[in-house]
Formats: sequence, structure tokens, C-alpha cells
Amino acid sequence: MKKILGILALTLMAILGIAPSAMAAPPTDIIVEDTAGVLYQPQLLPALEKISFHSPTKVVVFTRNGSSSDNFNDEVLRYARSNHPEWISADGQKWADGLFILAFDPAGRQVGTYMGEDRKVSLEKQEAIQGATKDLFREAQWTDGAIEGVKKGAKLINQPWYLSAGFIITSSITGGLALLGLGIRAGVRAKNRTKAAEHLKRGDAGFANVSLDLPVTELNAKTIPQSSTYGSLVLEKYRNFSTLYNEASGLNQQAHAFSKKELSKAGNVKVTAQYADLAEELDRLDDVIADTNTLLNKYSGWGAAWDRQTGSLMDDLAGLPELLTQREAQGQPSTAALAAFQAQRMQGLQQLSADVQAGIITPDVALDELRNIQVELTNLLQEHSTAMIALYAKTSSERTSMQKAMDRSRRDNIDSRPATILGSVSNWYMFYPVYAFSTGYTSGQSAVDTARTQASSSGSSSGYGSSGGSFSGSGSSSSF
Repeated sequence: MKKILGILALTLMAILGIAPSAMAAPPTDIIVEDTAGVLYQPQLLPALEKISFHSPTKVVVFTRNGSSSDNFNDEVLRYARSNHPEWISADGQKWADGLFILAFDPAGRQVGTYMGEDRKVSLEKQEAIQGATKDLFREAQWTDGAIEGVKKGAKLINQPWYLSAGFIITSSITGGLALLGLGIRAGVRAKNRTKAAEHLKRGDAGFANVSLDLPVTELNAKTIPQSSTYGSLVLEKYRNFSTLYNEASGLNQQAHAFSKKELSKAGNVKVTAQYADLAEELDRLDDVIADTNTLLNKYSGWGAAWDRQTGSLMDDLAGLPELLTQREAQGQPSTAALAAFQAQRMQGLQQLSADVQAGIITPDVALDELRNIQVELTNLLQEHSTAMIALYAKTSSERTSMQKAMDRSRRDNIDSRPATILGSVSNWYMFYPVYAFSTGYTSGQSAVDTARTQASSSGSSSGYGSSGGSFSGSGSSSSF
């Protein structure tokens, strides 16, 4: 038991950074061989001087401009043999003791780590050192990336056993699992309370609006003309309104009866989410009932009600030009089709509003035409989506990834659509908002780019090639 307690105490001190540490020593020497000309030494040198290693270590930062097809390890060795033989052991077979080299190629997109036998670390740790640089290197932040690489090297080279991830993980599992479990449980419970509070705030806002408008909503429903196609469809929605309101009222009481402790439980958080979702649905529906009554009967304010029906489509048409000016969209048949649609339908929508205003067509006919325009836009965007994905994706898996991202954006943006008659009586998913296309396509590109980067940077090479001869110094390289 004493031994276990000792291990736990040492582990805790290691985690907190107060355990007895090995020597904390700044680099014994810093050599910068920036043959690629990408480092800002007034920033680099002071930063490296402040880094502490566990053992006295000579630090070399070497850059070169080459090609991604180069054997980077061999190129670093070749440079060392020609320009710095002191970096190599006396027998010419290893890197010199006490040495740590961080090398990278901005043009060939490769980074390598090399070290003397008394400073060598596992291949896994070498990959970790290289990995510390890659996000910054991908953004061409060469100096910052080099600093991060040396910092990571200083942390892992000759790392004391009690600071190693393996020791901390093993000892934590051995004696600290219960504490970890308690910490996780406390975090989950706190997160549940936060979620519940957000749901309650959202639900209370919607429920208050619905309750306040309840008498007016009932009056509006009574005067909606049942002879109207859209009027009858909205009235079908209203028939369940009272039932849903009573359900929301019950959920309201149940959600507010939960104590703070009870709101920490996931099951009760689901109740608050159901309450919020239902309250928001009813809030949207009573707005639709009001607009349906006002528009179909052409009561005072019907023009504003009509504008609310066309608002989202007008936004879509206004957003098309930006979508169609993307460089990769140029020359595509789907781009030309959308451009022609935008010019024609923008004018047609204005004429449609004028015809409703003049009484040339009924609100029902106008809503039919509005629906037709939205369906036409959806079909054109789907064709454009297929074309754009085919252009950007190189493999079937990339096409699938992009399609999933675009579908997800389309689905996630449904709730942000305004409450309209068409949206209420139809499934909003049948319509395709332009902004959902834009965000989905961008998200799809990002997913593909990330996968490509990970694929290109995965794995590492530790060989020096045939020109390295019998050299077997510790080191490896990888792409970024």
C-alpha cells in the first residue's frame, strides 16, 4: 500500500510539474543553418536559448529547399558530411553524442529529427516532435514551427521516467482510476446542467410567446378559408395545436420541477430539450397560422405577410452571384443554368408580388408559383452540387465525404429557415437554401483537404538510402 501511495504521489507531482526533475539545462550551443532562407533569427535564437533540456544538448536547426521526392534523411546526412563533420561520431556511423538536429524542407514539405545515441528517442517520439511543427509549417510559419519542434524535442529527449506518458498513464490506471472517474462524472454533470439551462431558456421564450398569443391564434384559425389549398393544409396542422400545447405545458411544469441535482442527469436534460423543441415548433406554427389567415383573406397587413413568404427565396436569389463567381465554378453548365435562373426568377418574383398586389392572381396561385421556383432552384443546386463535387474530389471516398458534408449542412440549416406557410405544409428538406450549399461545399472541401494532408504526412522514414552507406544514426523524417 505504501508503494502504491508513493507511486500515486509521484504521479500527481509529475502531472502538476513539481516532481523532482532531471537537470534543466539550456542548449549548450545553437547552430542555425538556414540554407532555405526562411527563418527569422532575431526571433528564433532568443526563443531557443530559453528552452530547457533534461540533459545538456547541442541544438541544430537546418533548412534546405529540395523536392518531396528527395530522401530527406540522406540529404541531411550529405550536408553534415560536407559542411559539419563534427555533427557525426568519430567512427562515422552515428550522429555525435549530445546532438539534436531539427531539419525541414519548406519546398519539399518534409521535416526530420536526428540525434546522438545518448539523446535518441523512440520512433514514436520522433514522430511526436515532427508532429509539433506541422500545423505551423503548413501555414508557412517556419520560425514558430521550428521553435515548437525544439520545445517538443527538449521535453522528450532523456525524459525522466516519472514524467513519461507511459508511467503517468500506467500509474493513473493502477491507482487513480476512481479519481479520474469522479472527475469525468463531475464534468459530465456540470455539462448536463449547462445544457439544461440553455434548453429551459429557449423553451421558456417560445412557450411564453405561444401562451400570450393563444387567444389570437384561435381566432386566426377560425377565419382561415378552408376552400384554400394552403388554408386547409395549415388547418390540419392546427388541429393538433391544442394537444401539442397541453403537452408543452406539461413538459414546462416537469422541466421546472427538476432540482439542480436532477438537472445533472442526462435523462432529465432530454426532457428539457423536448420542451424547448416543442415550444419553438408551436411558436413557429402560430406565426404561420397568423400569416395564413392574413394573406389568404387579404386582411390589413397582408403585404407584410407575403413578404415573409418570399423573404428566404429573395435571399437565395441574392446569394447566387457570389456562389457562381467561385473560380472552380467557371465554365460549368450548371453554373450557366443557375445564372440564367437567377436573372429570370429575380424579375419574375417581383412581377409575382405585383400580380398578387393587383389581384391578378390569388394568394393560392402565388404560393404555388413560389413553391415551383423553390423546387426549380433546389433541382439546379443539386445538379451544381454533383458537378462541383466531381471537379474537386479525386476518389470515390472523397466524393462521399463531400456529399455527406453538404447533406449535413442542408439538414442542419433547416431550423434556421423562417416560419412560412410553405415551410409548414411541406418538408423544408425538399428545398435547398443557397447558404446551406455554400457552407456545405466549404465544409466538404475542408474535410477532403484534411484527409489529403493526413495521408501525405502519415508515416515516417528512418533510412538513409544507399548513399548513406553503413550510417545508422538515430533519426527519421516525414511529410507535412
